[in-house]
Amino acid sequence: MAQSIETHSTGGAKEQMIQLFGKPWSGVAMLGIFYLILIAVFSVLSPYFLTLRNMLQIGGNVAYIGLMAAAGTPLIIAGGLDLSVAAIAGLTGVVISMLHGMGFPIWIGVLLAIVVAAAIGVVNGLFTTRLRLNPLIVTLGMMSIISGIALVLTGGLTRPLMVPGFNWVGSGRVIGIPIPFIIMMVTFVGLWVVMTKMRFGRYIYAAGGNAEASRLIGIPLEKTVITLYVISAISGAIAGTILGAMLGAAGPTAAGSQLLTVIAAIILGGTSLNGGRGSVWGTLLAVLILGTLNNGLTLLNVSSFWQDVTRGVVLMLAVSLDQIRTRALGE
Repeated sequence: MAQSIETHSTGGAKEQMIQLFGKPWSGVAMLGIFYLILIAVFSVLSPYFLTLRNMLQIGGNVAYIGLMAAAGTPLIIAGGLDLSVAAIAGLTGVVISMLHGMGFPIWIGVLLAIVVAAAIGVVNGLFTTRLRLNPLIVTLGMMSIISGIALVLTGGLTRPLMVPGFNWVGSGRVIGIPIPFIIMMVTFVGLWVVMTKMRFGRYIYAAGGNAEASRLIGIPLEKTVITLYVISAISGAIAGTILGAMLGAAGPTAAGSQLLTVIAAIILGGTSLNGGRGSVWGTLLAVLILGTLNNGLTLLNVSSFWQDVTRGVVLMLAVSLDQIRTRALGE
């Protein structure tokens, strides 16, 4: 009798967990609660944390990371992966600085750098769809190629990018809000509209949910995936532009160290590594959580080395949470 009650209790708890994780808002709600707790903890530990200036600074600092994570979210939902996006950001700054040094107007340089990034996205998409190669291997190889080209073009040195109108994009404000943060939020809203209100959004979820069935009913999977790789690559170019404008310089590996943060934000935000499930709002909250964590630890004078350790721990926890969700849903 007691064993029957215990089994029923365990089964009921499992069913409740499945129902909780099955709700489309559950992951975002949990992240929101965790974010509020994180803010409360750092507010107690540092008197300089909970100020309007510091919160806006967090938003501005994570903007270029958020851009890459936002575009990477639908790609992973569709069953893809782009490890080259941070390298594209570094190459973008290099291309802009070199073209400007040759006498091209700065915004022509930005436009051409975006075109180069889009071409890289097409190559990534074609290799993963037409040749059916593993996206991890394809984009890892592309990351190595792009990083190597950026280092060859610069000799491993940082190039200056001090152009007032250009730098304003990275450091300017509109009604007190950093321009990079505004660009990031516009990107998130735009992707949310595409993913929830347009037919293309249904294609994204179908591609990651059941690719073969989607292909049989006529969904253009290859075109969808290639388009997502192009969007991801362009997000890297825009992120690289913002980063170059913020720093006033272009480094060949300027954004390389942030790839781990980008992937961690996407997975922590609830996007499944198996594809078919995810939300841009979850990714946004995860980006803010990671940015707030770095900011709070910096205010507490925690070594940057330990911050790297923290990011690694967060990534492992994020992947573990993704597996728990997957098993709870029986996927």
